[in-house]
Amino acid sequence: MLTAVLIMLAIGATCGIVLSVASKVFYVWEDPRIAEIEYHMAGANCGGCGFAGCSAAAVAVVAGKAQPSVCIVAGVESALGIAAVMGVDPGSAEPIKSINECLGGDRADDKFAYNGVQSCRAMAALFGGKRVCTVGCIGYGDCIKSCQFDAIDMGPDGYPVVNEIKCVGCGACEKACPKNIITVRTMSERLLHFNEEDDALAPCRQTCPAEINIPQYIAQIRDGDYAEAVNTIRERNPLLLACGRVCPHPCEDYCRRGIEDEPVSINQLKRFAADWEMNSGKRIPVACAPDTDKKIAVVGGGPAGLSAAFFLRRLGHSVTIFEAMPELGGIVRYGIPEYRCPQKTLAWEIQGILDLGIEAHLNTRLGVDFSIESLQADGFDAIFLGIGAWDDYKLGVDGEDLDGSYKGIPFLSSVAAGKEVKVGKKAAVIGGGNSAIDCVRTLVRLGVEEVYIVYRRTRKEMPANEVEIVAAEHEGIKFQFLAAPTRVVGDENGRVTHLEYLQMELGEPDASGRRRPVPIEGSETLLEIDNLITAIGQRPTVDFVEKEKILENLGITRWNTIDNDPETLQSTLPFIYTGGDSATGASLVVEAIGGGRRAARSIHQFLTGEEVKGAEKSLRKRHIPVSLFTSVDGVVQKKRTEMPELPVEERIRSMVEVDLVISEKDARYESNRCLSCCRICYNKDKEAA
Repeated sequence: MLTAVLIMLAIGATCGIVLSVASKVFYVWEDPRIAEIEYHMAGANCGGCGFAGCSAAAVAVVAGKAQPSVCIVAGVESALGIAAVMGVDPGSAEPIKSINECLGGDRADDKFAYNGVQSCRAMAALFGGKRVCTVGCIGYGDCIKSCQFDAIDMGPDGYPVVNEIKCVGCGACEKACPKNIITVRTMSERLLHFNEEDDALAPCRQTCPAEINIPQYIAQIRDGDYAEAVNTIRERNPLLLACGRVCPHPCEDYCRRGIEDEPVSINQLKRFAADWEMNSGKRIPVACAPDTDKKIAVVGGGPAGLSAAFFLRRLGHSVTIFEAMPELGGIVRYGIPEYRCPQKTLAWEIQGILDLGIEAHLNTRLGVDFSIESLQADGFDAIFLGIGAWDDYKLGVDGEDLDGSYKGIPFLSSVAAGKEVKVGKKAAVIGGGNSAIDCVRTLVRLGVEEVYIVYRRTRKEMPANEVEIVAAEHEGIKFQFLAAPTRVVGDENGRVTHLEYLQMELGEPDASGRRRPVPIEGSETLLEIDNLITAIGQRPTVDFVEKEKILENLGITRWNTIDNDPETLQSTLPFIYTGGDSATGASLVVEAIGGGRRAARSIHQFLTGEEVKGAEKSLRKRHIPVSLFTSVDGVVQKKRTEMPELPVEERIRSMVEVDLVISEKDARYESNRCLSCCRICYNKDKEAA
């Protein structure tokens, strides 16, 4: 008996030793984070995430092969929990949705007949598919077959339509599509996507400096879905109310309908949607990504700064604006008159941006009240400089500083701030741009009886918006073309009495392609005036650079702009970015808005440790050649909706807004003029069809 017990003990001890050694030799360590991550998942093991159950998905997250948002069932709370376990940016813990950019469908012509397997992937193997469009949807619905959640259907026009409510962002459709038409993106990825050469883009959308999805918001207006139209615009442009009033709509120059008819009134439709929200009595909610604990200082509260702040906040970052003026808005607030963009309207729009959780310090000037070094000391991780172009160019002639003379932007700013501006009965404004037009129309409203624009070229060469020039003509402005100022004459009290100018004639074209004005000898002419305003352009003021050693390597161009990479808007100092007039020189409001978003993308890359770089196949300021047509078949001419406006005799008596919003009936009519263009496809008018 004792022997048996001893034998059993020996066997047990031997087994223990063997198992102990085996546990060391064959030990498999499992990262404890896997179990924690699996705890935050739904436990459904549905496979919708693309992995073989929740355990496999958790392993993939730890291995860096899946995002915290991998679980398509549990939602945002799950993603936030997983992000916390991994210690990564919770901004990546956003829900993802499938998007189809191609609207071609049955409109696209075929380049060959196909009788093979009814599969997109099979057809794509033959010369990229039968469609003429190189990037267009093939249309056999591989994406629809791949979706386990019945979230994609073949729409009536022959292209897949995503049901966002059902879509869980699993990515199966994206993997199934051989043409990369279906993409799965988070909100942040959508906000930061810039036009690329391979995108399915209408010409108008390629032209828009803010890259707004114009055909989409027009289609939404046509369907009566005004809230979604606002969301579509705001995904690219947070200042849609202001932009709907002051944008010169370069997109309309490339509207396909305009080739055979008048272009669609794109900007009026944008303003209609924007005004609809403002007048609805409530704001459409704006989603933001989870907080990232990153801090950005935005210096300058103009359109570029507000745009950068808006998109950075939506990406989950903490943003503080530092503005030198008493109110936010920049040149829109202080350089564009009330009759074009009412301050009450602008204030409503800006408040919506601030309500996202953006802090603003007013009357706070860089180089005086704070410095770049102090911002760094306060813990800001990156800085955006949107200081604008407030320094007016001088005329460079004798007498331009006499009493009664003003520079364009200070004059407009004083009027906007409600300050008293002394004017007489006759005034001249030198310049041919939008600021010059704003000045003459403001002078009329201040009671000046005789107002002139003095411009050294002809009306044809004026860079101002045509609609503004026409409005000035209607309001009685006198145009003195081919006139180059030579001196300003004053009386014994040093007050302006006359402007002397030389008459000009057009010579050979200069570097800009415009014919160069050549003076006519002996043609000096005196124009009797009480006031003179010089509005010949502006440039940024960069005197703050000289006050800080840290900025000695900040590149400044000969135009006083901040030197930058035009694709990323990163300056020569990696933590400083710029946009708007401080990056490009005086330009359009919509250009500044687009620049703010572009800089926000780069700042986001910088803060998340990515390489700061532009889009791989950037289309910035270029067009896809195949999308530009010389003729458009099937267009029945339909009158373009006219902009409603106050009668001249009524509007020149005050600063009340001149251009009014179109009616809902007109908006629906105008939206139906849109051909719903894609890259090469478009809708023919029903009458023609």
